[in-house]
Amino acid sequence: MRHFQPKLPIALLTAGLLVLSACGDSTTEPEDDHEDHAGEVEGVVLSLSGQTIASYDGESGRWTGELEVEAGEETSHIAVVFVDHDQQAVPLDADFYLEVMVEDESIAEFEQDRPGEFGGHLHGVAEGETEVTFSLMHGTVGSGHADFVTAPVHAHVH
Repeated sequence: MRHFQPKLPIALLTAGLLVLSACGDSTTEPEDDHEDHAGEVEGVVLSLSGQTIASYDGESGRWTGELEVEAGEETSHIAVVFVDHDQQAVPLDADFYLEVMVEDESIAEFEQDRPGEFGGHLHGVAEGETEVTFSLMHGTVGSGHADFVTAPVHAHVH
């Protein structure tokens, strides 16, 4: 004869309610707008004086164009725009910022007028070639996390 064990059904019921309540939380809360905007980003366009100098296609992971500057000089302001599949600018909230990483800063540097702004100047430090990566960051400038990162683009210093 089997004895009824009330602890097992109660444990199963409790576990089931926990699973259902966890699932319910994720479906009833509205999605975070930041994630929606960052999810739309599929590329980057770099413009100098209103002319596109380089663009990145996130789907193929390829750049068209490259960065160039003379040694001892700096470019005019390069605007960095994150775009969707149709090359349209993606609207970004104030919680997003740009981070630029230059592989070899003894060759070139990227300077932003304001930390995190969506643009800046490429400084030619010494003749040579290096790589530059652009990241769409989310959070506080300097301590956020990347939502979109390009492959490196070539930068030539003449």
